[in-house]
Amino acid sequence: MAALVFDLDGTLVDSAPELHKAANAFLAEKGLPVQTLDAVKSFVGNGAVKLTERLLAAAGQPAEGAALDAQAKRFVEIYAALPPGDTVTYPGVPQELARLAGQGHRMGICTNKPAGPTRAILDALGLAKYFGAVVGGDSLDVQKPDRRMMIEVADRLGSKTALLVGDSEVDAATALAANVPFILFTEGYRKRPAAEIPHDAVFARWADFPDTLRRVYL
Repeated sequence: MAALVFDLDGTLVDSAPELHKAANAFLAEKGLPVQTLDAVKSFVGNGAVKLTERLLAAAGQPAEGAALDAQAKRFVEIYAALPPGDTVTYPGVPQELARLAGQGHRMGICTNKPAGPTRAILDALGLAKYFGAVVGGDSLDVQKPDRRMMIEVADRLGSKTALLVGDSEVDAATALAANVPFILFTEGYRKRPAAEIPHDAVFARWADFPDTLRRVYL
């Protein structure tokens, strides 16, 4: 049985409101103009450093190298210090994960979000018990779409085969690089129409995931 590997933000959870709050707190601390929720959503998907880079560029204060790393570290500190509550699961996610676990599926997380905040979200939402492996954006010296992220999750799960469930172009590229099937969740943070993102199957409601998964393995 193939391991099921999930992206986090925009796939299992809607974290955009909390990221938006952290982003604007970060910008306000520096006296920079705040961003809209939609703008912050468009910056999500490539990890904390890239998100910070996009925030600063949009505010007219581009940064790179060590200076950018320091700014990203501060953003993560602000984000990690926020009280939980603004990040929620998409409807049906807890029920579907429980069903999959009951069927004996091995499941893991592959995200560009740092591992610490990832685990904090999983714990707060009662989802941590379902995942035998969590690989975050700071777990290796690479991030998605590098294939080594997927390989690491599969190795930690003890599985030779896997598929990826995600919501974005980055996830599609990761699956392609790792040569694994990709199931696209359409209600996340993708930047292009779903039809333009390579995928093996697509779904918009977690209640439909069982049928979607079966289609991949027909």
